[in-house]
Amino acid sequence: QVQLVESGGGSVQAGGSLRLSCAASGRTFANNAMGWFRQAPGKERESVAAISWNGGSTYYADSVKGRFTISRDNAKNTVYLQMNSLKPEDTAVYYCAARRASTYYSSSHAAYDYWGQGTQVTVSS
Repeated sequence: QVQLVESGGGSVQAGGSLRLSCAASGRTFANNAMGWFRQAPGKERESVAAISWNGGSTYYADSVKGRFTISRDNAKNTVYLQMNSLKPEDTAVYYCAARRASTYYSSSHAAYDYWGQGTQVTVSS
């Protein structure tokens, strides 16, 4: 059974940092693109960042460019999201996702086949 488990969420003041981790189990995702999405109350789920199978290509939403960094460790079957200079508008549930059969990333949530349960990030002003 494939599982994606996020960790590292929490509460932080504006300007602070958090590092999210997403550990995959049940199969290897070393050859698959992965991504991070978020959903705030009353809003649609949006793409935050995505990464190709080997980390050679990445995508960032305009709202997080220069502040967030996505990376992966295929030996650990884990993807990370380093979030710096956090803002109150970054408050959301953050989800990790993986594509089943593609090495290249997508910013569309419909392109992802596996999802984690989400981790809450709260940024206070």
